[in-house]
Amino acid sequence: MAAFLVRTVFTGFALWIASLIVPGIDFVGGSNNWEKLGIVLVVAVIFGLVNAVIKPIVQIIAIPFYILTLGLIHVVINAFMLEITAWITRNTTHWGIEVDDFFWSAIFGAIVISLVGWGFAMIMKEPYE
Repeated sequence: MAAFLVRTVFTGFALWIASLIVPGIDFVGGSNNWEKLGIVLVVAVIFGLVNAVIKPIVQIIAIPFYILTLGLIHVVINAFMLEITAWITRNTTHWGIEVDDFFWSAIFGAIVISLVGWGFAMIMKEPYE
């Protein structure tokens, strides 16, 4: 349970950093800071579920593209997972994450989220699982 909470907080922080850096990615909803923090954490949980359930299926289907693009398709798949998360939050609630367009907001957002996640992995010497 602790590993899930740590991973969720790190994912939420990565999403928040992406919303600050990337034009076209914004969090919608929340009138005060506590509500916005709750929205970020809920979106992080949804993003984690999308990555756990849908991403492996897409990666298996995309094996030929991994070979063809020497792995660069991974950025596009991560952007697709960000778009799916935005679609889920947009169509089920009136708050969440909003991605304006796939090219370049989602692509650049996926790169920023990956870099922030990589930075957290470098900081964490011991696995938090």
